[in-house]
Amino acid sequence: MNVGGLLAEFLATTVGTIRDLLPIAAILLGFQFLVIREPPPHLRRIVIGFLYVLIGLSLFLLGLEKALFPLGRVMAEQLTAPAFIAGPGAVAGMLGWEDYGWVYLFAFAVGFSTTIAEPSLIAVAIKANEVSGGAIGIWGLRLAVALGVAVGITLGTFRIIVGAPIHWFIITGYVVVVVQTFFAPRLIVPLAYDSGGVTTSTVTVPLVAALGLGLAETVPGRSPLLDGFGLIAFASLFPMMTVMAYAQLSELRARRRDRLPEEVN
Repeated sequence: MNVGGLLAEFLATTVGTIRDLLPIAAILLGFQFLVIREPPPHLRRIVIGFLYVLIGLSLFLLGLEKALFPLGRVMAEQLTAPAFIAGPGAVAGMLGWEDYGWVYLFAFAVGFSTTIAEPSLIAVAIKANEVSGGAIGIWGLRLAVALGVAVGITLGTFRIIVGAPIHWFIITGYVVVVVQTFFAPRLIVPLAYDSGGVTTSTVTVPLVAALGLGLAETVPGRSPLLDGFGLIAFASLFPMMTVMAYAQLSELRARRRDRLPEEVN
């Protein structure tokens, strides 16, 4: 595509982004001037920041369409190709779920790496560390959430490959979360529930959605509409488990440390 065509697409994306952001700006300014009845402080800085958000979102959406979505689909197609999995002459219908090892590894790696780089998770981890006075480690929380997303997406790709109903996985997962809630430290439970939500943001969702759709389009007998979606649900569910498990293990380790001097004495 030439520069002119790319610029035209960017302008069209920018117009659409302005249309999406206008209701948010209207609500914020409406409350500021009609309810609070005071001009917002640092108005010039706010306007400049709004322009940064507008340009950044437009570039991000264009990048999704041009790079991340196609890349996710191409990787899924290549990893599920019978010739890659079982060698030349292999037939897709003869492959079992255990033959898709590289797909599971790719799903795990994508889930872990995109979550570690997720800006919303970094922000939540920093705030949790500040509010807890350092009791909740920034890297500990980020790694726990990233591990949960990686495991969830790996299990989600397994579901797509075998064609199992999604609701049994989700129901079982939430039963585990509810049981964990009764045993996890109270400090971590709200944060664990929020950790599931922060994973569904700018970096993780595009690649995960592209992976799911790519798998559903290339695995024989799968429907992109019925099987291609649902990976985001796994990415939101499993971080709750891993964050609460991380807190439970930390609490158990602390109790053992406290008991050690008593046993020595």
